[in-house]
Amino acid sequence: MSEPVFALGTVLNQHRPAPSHRPNILRTLLAVQDAVGYVALEQVGDIARALGVTEADVAGVISYYPDLRTKPVGRHIIRICMGESCVANHCDRILHELRQQVRIDIGETKPGNRFSIEQVFCMGNCPVGPTLLIDDDLYARVIPLQVASLLDRYR
Repeated sequence: MSEPVFALGTVLNQHRPAPSHRPNILRTLLAVQDAVGYVALEQVGDIARALGVTEADVAGVISYYPDLRTKPVGRHIIRICMGESCVANHCDRILHELRQQVRIDIGETKPGNRFSIEQVFCMGNCPVGPTLLIDDDLYARVIPLQVASLLDRYR
């Protein structure tokens, strides 16, 4: 039995609703993602059966919440703000430097890669853009020369 399947079974056993309670699909999917790293689409049926809901219910929650991932990601997730204020402050230069440093593009994760890059359309940090979020660490007024040293903290 592979580790992700074992983790999925463990999470589903912990989140199986009592007969008189409604299942919390989002909470269960977030727990699966925390345990495995993502929610594999081929496991939607297993999740639905464990919760007593339809596959459409589970798929609907997955498609609605952008923080739910359906494919593996790097150990560290870099989110770059592409909102109007960050664009005006040249976030494209930051993105270019990120691509050079980690050798991937937005939405990519190569096998064994430590990083994934995602774009966000506003982090609410507009006065001090451009903004990067690496895991849970927020960086403001980022300039291209800082990118390498920021990433070194996560290598």
